[in-house]
Order: sequence, then C-alpha cells, then structure tokens
Amino acid sequence: MRLLSYIKTGNWPALFGYGLFTGMMAAGYYYNLTLVQLGLPDLGTRLIGMSGQAVAWYMALLAILTCGIALLTGLLMQRRGWSQRLLVKLRLAWAVVLLQTLLTVVVPFLRSEGLLLAWIIVASFALGVGVPATFSLTVDCIPTSDRGYVAAGITALAYAAAAIFAYPWRIERFSIQMLALMVPAVMGLGLLAFVPLPLTAALARQHRLPAFAQGRFVQVSAIGHERMRRSLAGLIVLMFGIYFIDSLGFLRLIATPLFVEGAWQSPEFGVRAFIGGTHAVAALVAGILYTALNERQLFGWIFGVFAVAELLYLLDLRLATILPAGDAPLVMPMLYATAVSLYTVVNFALWADISTPRTISRNTAIGVALSGWTATFLSTALALQWQAAGVAVDRHLAVVAALALLGFTAVLGMAMLRTQQRPEQPLAKAQSSQGGTNNNHS
Repeated sequence: MRLLSYIKTGNWPALFGYGLFTGMMAAGYYYNLTLVQLGLPDLGTRLIGMSGQAVAWYMALLAILTCGIALLTGLLMQRRGWSQRLLVKLRLAWAVVLLQTLLTVVVPFLRSEGLLLAWIIVASFALGVGVPATFSLTVDCIPTSDRGYVAAGITALAYAAAAIFAYPWRIERFSIQMLALMVPAVMGLGLLAFVPLPLTAALARQHRLPAFAQGRFVQVSAIGHERMRRSLAGLIVLMFGIYFIDSLGFLRLIATPLFVEGAWQSPEFGVRAFIGGTHAVAALVAGILYTALNERQLFGWIFGVFAVAELLYLLDLRLATILPAGDAPLVMPMLYATAVSLYTVVNFALWADISTPRTISRNTAIGVALSGWTATFLSTALALQWQAAGVAVDRHLAVVAALALLGFTAVLGMAMLRTQQRPEQPLAKAQSSQGGTNNNHS
C-alpha cells in the first residue's frame, strides 16, 4: 500500500487526500442509504399519507432525473477541462453539500405531494452534479494501487453505520444525523474550495503523477493516446445487472416483515451490529480481492453470492414449516450484506480505474448513472408492477435468484472463453514490472 509509504515519509498532503476523499464518499453514501432510500418512503407514507406505490414512483423519478443530470454534468466537466481542476471540483462539491444541507433541514416538514415533488427535483440536481464532481476527486486524492483499499474503507464505514445507527427508519432521525455531519462539512469544504492553501495546491498537482494519473485498466501510448483495456459498455452491463438484482430483491425483502424485522429493522442492537460487522469485513476482503483479481472474477463472486442469498430466502419461505414463525436465520442477511459490500467496493474503484484525469468525470457519470440509477429506476418500476399484480413473494425471489444465477453463468462462460489468453497480472506485479516508475512520488 502506498499509504504506508506516505505515513513513513510524513507526506501530509497525500495523507489528507486519503482522509478527505474517504470521509466525503462515506458520508455521501450514508446520506443516500438512509435519508434518501429509507427516509423518503417513511416521509411519504407516514407523514404525507401517500400509498407505497405512489412513493415508489416518486423514487423512480428521483433516479431517472439524477441519471440525466449526472450525464450532462460529467460531459460538461470533461469538455471544459474541469475534471483536471481540483478547485473546480471542490467548489462543485461544496455547492452540492450546501444545497443538500438546506434540503435536509426542510425535508421532515414536508406535508404535501407537491412539496415532495419539488424537493425531489431539487435533490436530483444535487445528486446528479455530485456524482461526477466527487467521484472525479479520486485522481487527485487516491493513487491507483490503493483504490481498492480506499473503496473498502468507504464501503465499510457507510454500510456499518447505516446498519447499526439507522434504526428506526424515521425521516426525522436521518435529518438530525445528517445535519450533524453536513454543517461542519459545508464549512470545511468552503475553506478548501475558496481559500488558497498550500494543502490544496499540493493535492491539485497529484493527478499529474504517474501513480495517480493512469487507471488500472488504461493504457497510454508514448504519444499520449489513451486506450481502455476493458469495455466500458461491458462493465456498465455487468454493474447494471448487479444493481438491478440487488434492488429488485431488496425492495421485496424490506416489504416482508418476516425478513426485515429480524435483520435490518431489528430492535436488538446485537443483530444490527452483526449485519454492520458483516458489511465491514466483506468490504475489507473485497478491497484485497479487487487489487489482486481481475474484474471478471470479482463479478463472478458477486453474482454467485447474490444467487446463494436469494435461494436461501426462497427456501426459507417454501420450507417455513421447518422453522418457528419469525425465526429467519441471520445467515441470509449475512450473505446479502456480503454481496452488497463486494459490488459497492467495485463501484467506488472501477470507474476511476478505466479513466484518466481527462475522462474520469464522463466515465463516472456514464458508469454510475447508466448502471446504478437506471437499474434502480427499472427495478423499482418492475417490483411495483409485480406487487400490484399480486405476484407472491416466493415467485418474486425465485426470479431474482434465477437472474443472479444467469449473471454468474454468463461471467463464468466469459472467463472460460478467455482461458487461452494470457492471464492478467495482479496490479502489484504489473506495477513492479514497470521498473518502479511509480515508486518515486511519495
């Protein structure tokens, strides 16, 4: 890990970059997990009196608006060269956090569908701008060799905190929690973005260093031509499949009291701590695997674990007479949390690793918007249609399990077709074979 060399040499600007990026991304993801994904449904159903289906359609609208705004912002940032300008990205991030802070203040007091709709439109703008602005800070703060480990830290912090501290799922609780983080963040980001500091000047130069500039799956020729060693379209399809399977399954799980009340919404702190700990351990393992393996192997693991988890839920429903009522085993949310942490680590690291400082805002916007937000929109709409049509829980989960097995089989088939090709070197070996070029910038 390059982080260890920075600690030994006392490279404080580089170390600050690690802390800044990890803190920003973990807090932002916690915001999405709690206030947006869990808090808005509570607001709509409990405080405004909307039906669950109406709230879900509002959430789908949030996803599709965010997708479009993220795409436009990412392309604009690349065209104007903002992807390579740290101060511009920090100022965009500051504006996003400021707007989200104001939205967080008012959200518990919304009492009509019209006000919720207006809130969602403004929140979509903040989320859409925030995706390329914050993800593109990777090239300024995190060297290529450490991106898997940092993604693991972000995932572990966000999911462990969400599992342990989110209960009960109430919009008022989420608003107070987020304001405790966001108010100091607005002041801190404002200082970094608008006050000339040696610290930010040093960070602004890091994207030019070989250790930061070239993504893991990018080749740059001697004359400066960039070529991705992975298909952007293929990666988007794989990540879309994972997001789709996760959302389609989880939406039904949290609507099934048997599964959610003994796990994510359990009143017992020990149960929630177990799930949070599982998320954290799985994320740390995923960070190691991301650095050591290629992405096809990782996607195979993710689809496989999702398939096993969904099959266990399905079997628990169909063999309900074997277990006492309400006694759903914790192995099921444990496996589900493992799969979620695995793919989230990949999501935080992958888009920077197929990019350069020039292209990261565009690639991040395309990757996150088309895979994450679009999959969320479509899976939400499909889950609503199935629930309205009276599709049973076991049939719903059976389809999700089948899709996960299909994804696992597809990734396995692609791996078998490429067995005749030269195996990819682990990242650490690939870097050492370059003559140690990247080891002179700590």
